[in-house]
This record gives sequence, structure tokens and C-alpha cells, in this order.
Amino acid sequence: MGQKVHPYGFRLGVTYDWHAKWYAGKNYAQLLQDDLKLRRAVEQKCLGGDIARLEIERPGGELCLTLYSARPGVLIGKGGRNVEILREELEKISGERVRLTIREVRQPELEACLVARSIAVRIENRIPFRRAMKQAVFRTMQAGAKGIKIRCAGRLGGREIARSETFHQGQMPLHKLCADISYGLVEAHTAMGCIGVKVWIYKGDIVSRKTEEISVTTEASEVS
Repeated sequence: MGQKVHPYGFRLGVTYDWHAKWYAGKNYAQLLQDDLKLRRAVEQKCLGGDIARLEIERPGGELCLTLYSARPGVLIGKGGRNVEILREELEKISGERVRLTIREVRQPELEACLVARSIAVRIENRIPFRRAMKQAVFRTMQAGAKGIKIRCAGRLGGREIARSETFHQGQMPLHKLCADISYGLVEAHTAMGCIGVKVWIYKGDIVSRKTEEISVTTEASEVS
């Protein structure tokens, strides 16, 4: 089961929250298409900003976007010029007033999409895929991760027949709902075709408040 479902979708409502927080009635399809357009625009225009994720909210008829970036200074620009240009372009796409917030990702080595993007860039720059994968595994484990799995698929090394290779180190409990697993998928566009890079990073377990309260109550009863 854990190998066949999306790690985020499997844990939505349990340990993870939604990346799009809004409610709509009859115009749900239109708002969903607007969200997809905004995500594509941010992905294309912020290539150098190392975007980890984008959260979209629509409180009171206003559009609020929160960008989590490993390089917020690149997105902000000198005097906030880049942010204003990006906000104006997003307002043209959505047709609404946009409130843009940028937050820093303190440990980019623990964000799976950033790790996958760095591997894809190295593969596009003709660095051997095994070396890129091993270096990414080493940096992620040094950053404090409990486990990492990387899978590259496609015409690896320019081979005629597509294949896949996987590097795995540490723990990767995909079936456990409380496991904090970051997942990312990025495509590397090479002269021989597209190579898919998937990354899973296990950071530890997320203990909910209910579990903490139950454990505290159990300890208090044992003491008494």
C-alpha cells in the first residue's frame, strides 16, 4: 500500500494539512484551474529561487500565496523588486488581488523536492547519475534525516532501453501514518530524453497532541 499511494495524500488530515485552503461551490472547477495556472507560473518564473512548496488561501475574496524557498533573497530581489514583478504577473493570471508572502526553508537538504531538483540539475549538466545520487544521500543523512530513498528512471547513462536505479539508506516506513516523510518528483530534461527523479526523505515521527495527552495521563495514573 505504501509503495502505491502518494505519501502526502496517504497522510492528509492525519499528520499533513492541505496546500490549498479554500472552499467553493459551483465555481470549484474554475478556482482549481486557477490554482494550477498559478503553480505553473511560479514554477517557471522562480527557477533560481529553489521553491519547496506553494500554499494557496482565499480568505474573504482575497488570494494569499505563501512561497517556501531555500533562497528567499533571490526571490525578493534588491529592494523587493522581484517580488513586485512576480506579484503583478500573478495578479494578471488570476485576475484578483494577490498577497504574496515568502518564507525561508532552513534545511533545504531535508526537502525532497529540492533534493530531487538538485539531482535533476546535475544530471542535465552531464554529471553521472550515480555520483549525483550518492552525494545527495550523503548530504541528506548529514543534515539529520533518519532515512532517504532516491529512484531515477529513464535512459540512464544514454542507454537505449529505459531502466531505473534506486539508492536507499536508513529507515523508510511508508506504511506508518505518523511518519514525517517528504516526497518530491522532478524531471531532468536531457538530450536522450526525460529522466524522472523521485526522492523520499524520512525525518522522524510526528506525535499528535492526543497521543501526548494519552501518554501523560497514563504516566500520571501509574505514578498515583
